[in-house]
Amino acid sequence: MRHKLSGRQFGRASGPRKAMFRIMVTDLLRHGQIKTTVAKAKEIGPLTEKMITLGKKGSLHDRRQAAAFITDKSIVKSVFDDIAPRFKERAGGYTRITRLGVRAGDAAEMALIELVD
Repeated sequence: MRHKLSGRQFGRASGPRKAMFRIMVTDLLRHGQIKTTVAKAKEIGPLTEKMITLGKKGSLHDRRQAAAFITDKSIVKSVFDDIAPRFKERAGGYTRITRLGVRAGDAAEMALIELVD
């Protein structure tokens, strides 16, 4: 029984699952939007918002925490220098999930997750 267990498993062990989340968050911060399944979009939304919040705080400790999660050093720099200042006045809700319908191959529900402008 899964009582009080949060998060989706996606049929992966914890290491590959965390690696997938890190790569997806890095790509979302790099491109501004990515197309994925609704379940994955719902999982990476809060992780992305956490990275932007770290960028808004801007201390050395926050930069090191973001660098430990984001897989590309240039994206860490852009989060702190470009992306976070855009959301300076915003209290939260930096991402938006738009449902796109089902994928033809396996009928998985697809979504577009993007940074709000």
